[in-house]
Amino acid sequence: METVIAFILIFGSLVFFHELGHFIFAKRAGIMVREFAIGMGPKIFGMTKGETIYTLRLLPIGGYVRMAGEETDTVELQPGYRVALVTNEDNIVEKIVLNQKTQYQNVVFLEVERADLERELWIEGYDEEEKLVRYQVARTATVVENGTEQIIAPYDRQFNSKSVGARAMAIFAGPLFNFILAFFIFMVIGLIQGIPVDDPIIATVNEDSPASVAGLQDGDKVVKVDGETITSWDELSEQIQTNPATAITFDVERADGSTATLEVTPKAVEQNGEEFGQIGVMRSMDTNPLKAVVYGAEETYNMTVLILKMVGKLVTGQFSIDDLSGPVGIYKATETVVTFGLYNVLYWAAMLSVNLGIMNLLPLPALDGGRLLFFAFEAVRGKPLDSQKEGMVHFVGIVLLMILMVVVTWNDIQRFFF
Repeated sequence: METVIAFILIFGSLVFFHELGHFIFAKRAGIMVREFAIGMGPKIFGMTKGETIYTLRLLPIGGYVRMAGEETDTVELQPGYRVALVTNEDNIVEKIVLNQKTQYQNVVFLEVERADLERELWIEGYDEEEKLVRYQVARTATVVENGTEQIIAPYDRQFNSKSVGARAMAIFAGPLFNFILAFFIFMVIGLIQGIPVDDPIIATVNEDSPASVAGLQDGDKVVKVDGETITSWDELSEQIQTNPATAITFDVERADGSTATLEVTPKAVEQNGEEFGQIGVMRSMDTNPLKAVVYGAEETYNMTVLILKMVGKLVTGQFSIDDLSGPVGIYKATETVVTFGLYNVLYWAAMLSVNLGIMNLLPLPALDGGRLLFFAFEAVRGKPLDSQKEGMVHFVGIVLLMILMVVVTWNDIQRFFF
């Protein structure tokens, strides 16, 4: 149950912040956001606030922000449509009803001749007396069909009406917010748990551990191991790990200024077929808030570099598709991470957030990086590429990504359940 809760919280947070980036910068650019969705597939829950519906969907494989003007968003009223117009006291249309299943007041019935619901905002047609009449349409007017209302999107509120820079920022903001989320998670780890101190100072000695048996104390600073000078915790850790079940000599400085020479025999521990030493001590941690901020930035950077190197190996063939993991693999990894405590779960979430940000920035069709690549072409050419051709490229990309997802998921199922 802990794994399920952790997976839902991690997945939900990563997708939420990614889509929040798109949402905030779309709204800043004046783009109408139709829907803010967490998950894909059938809707489980929906709530409308303002001009946006916020939905939770069944399949935990992503999310989306649906902006006005994208794909088949625009409402078109063809000549011959019979509609009911709900007007206000100034005779301006506030609702266009495509069927009369719901009763309204101040209704005018019209057979549509022409309409412009994007730029000049009017609708023209024949009324019940067969007179050709024209009505102005409010910018916030809604189109009602089968009981579902959708606000019209004037052209200046549509995605494609904005500058290349504004559109690119609305798309780039999704991955950007994943990096920001990772930074905050690492910073919180630094604030609560502390930042590892580089000096080889022992913070805590565990009871009945090899260190305790040898006489090591809290606050001891290890100066030498087997006569070799130790200047950092990493050097100390390496000496301990590479000497399982082997007696080694520690020269230490006590917290009171005295010195001592102790013989410690690290306990042999086996993991992944390899044996390494442990003596049962905890590293000193620093909870300075300013250092926590720096730690958050450094860890985000280090994780970014690490994942980019892995992507490079995948591109050059050093990794195969069998090394990739999908939702099932991530769930199983989360199951393992949960057993190591909260801080490891937080670190795992931060790593996944960086990974999601980088993967979405890859210049592949249907991903944010692919869309940014098209914006770059548009900026160089001075005009957008043909929307139908671009749409076809993204469609092919989506199909290929779905195929990859199925293959990776099947590999995960075989790896973990068979």
